[in-house]
Amino acid sequence: MNGPSAIVREASLLRRDRGFLTWVVVVLALASIAVLSGLNEVSHQRATLEKLLAADREDREDALAKQSDWGSAAYYSFHLTYDPPSDFAFAALGRRDQDPWKHRVRMLALEGQIYERDVGNPVLALIGRFDYAFFAAFVLPIVLIVLLHDLHASERIAGRHGLLVTTAGNASRPWRMRAALRSAAVFFAAALPLLVVSLNSGVSLLISGFALCALFVYVAFWTVLCTWIAAWERPSAVLLANSLGLWMLLAVLVPAAAKVTIDRLAPVPAGADITLTQREAVNDAWDLPKAATMDAFIERHPEWAEYTEMSRPFEWKWYYAFQQVGDQTTEALSGAYRQGRIERDRLAALVAWLSPPALLERVFQRLADTDVRASLAYEAEVRSFHAQLRAFFYQKMFRERPYDQTALKSLPEFAPSGVAP
Repeated sequence: MNGPSAIVREASLLRRDRGFLTWVVVVLALASIAVLSGLNEVSHQRATLEKLLAADREDREDALAKQSDWGSAAYYSFHLTYDPPSDFAFAALGRRDQDPWKHRVRMLALEGQIYERDVGNPVLALIGRFDYAFFAAFVLPIVLIVLLHDLHASERIAGRHGLLVTTAGNASRPWRMRAALRSAAVFFAAALPLLVVSLNSGVSLLISGFALCALFVYVAFWTVLCTWIAAWERPSAVLLANSLGLWMLLAVLVPAAAKVTIDRLAPVPAGADITLTQREAVNDAWDLPKAATMDAFIERHPEWAEYTEMSRPFEWKWYYAFQQVGDQTTEALSGAYRQGRIERDRLAALVAWLSPPALLERVFQRLADTDVRASLAYEAEVRSFHAQLRAFFYQKMFRERPYDQTALKSLPEFAPSGVAP
């Protein structure tokens, strides 16, 4: 039989295959667990931010009310900076499990603050998070391998292989159809939870559509690969071993070898080294002549050259000047750290074309704004906000303006890109 009648017959056979139906249910369950786990984490992060924002404002207002000069106001006021999760972040949490996405900064040297992060979950550090991107990239191919590896072998063992080929009139048509139907069922079982949660979470149709297209292409890739291996005239166990070996190569060995190679090709300074260098520079400034600090500061900020005269042993403008000079001493290290991460990400993007699982994860992380670029963009926003704080207080301290609580209403407030202040 050919055409629609053959499809109906194969579909009817699949409906009676309890093993196949069990795997479809397993895929549906795992996909649901993955999206719900990601959704729960995103909800937790948003709830945390909501509480922190309220507490941050209250804490800052309370601290500012007790101050009597600009330097103290800058020293005791903290400001929450944050990178809120996107609507699609539930599908791929990406770098949010590794890179900091919130800080409490003040107008001290920034390098000692920007690399601070919360203590992570050691279990997540060991095995990673089970989000949808991980499920789709690494678990879904194993299910396809199990369902497709013995397409030919099982029929040979049952003695029906020759009859099926003769009846179909085409040696490959029955297997292509059977593989397509099995893979289609797996695809819909995996895609359904993602689609439902995306629609309920306000994810744009463009992002949802692109994610589903990426998933479809990925499933199609593994379907073709598994069907090709299944056609070999080998025992079922050998075919399964070959398919799993290929999965191991593409999903584990290539990414692991690539990471080692990329780390050597693109060395990156440690964030701890940057922080240590900055803190040593700040601590040493207490023992240096004030002129040495102010000269280094004015070299970068000549607009304050007329306001560097000091008549007291301690002045806030000198204190914050050497804080900024401390940051300036680490600019080379900090720049190398940023460029190193960019270069590593660029190389990883190239290598990902050799590892479809890694490529799919990168696609989902880009759609979710949880990749390296998103992490670097947030860091740039923190630096920009910190520069605004410095500009605000420098105007007051260097010009020795009288302290005015009402002027603090114009204090810069952090607003992440795309979020109104």
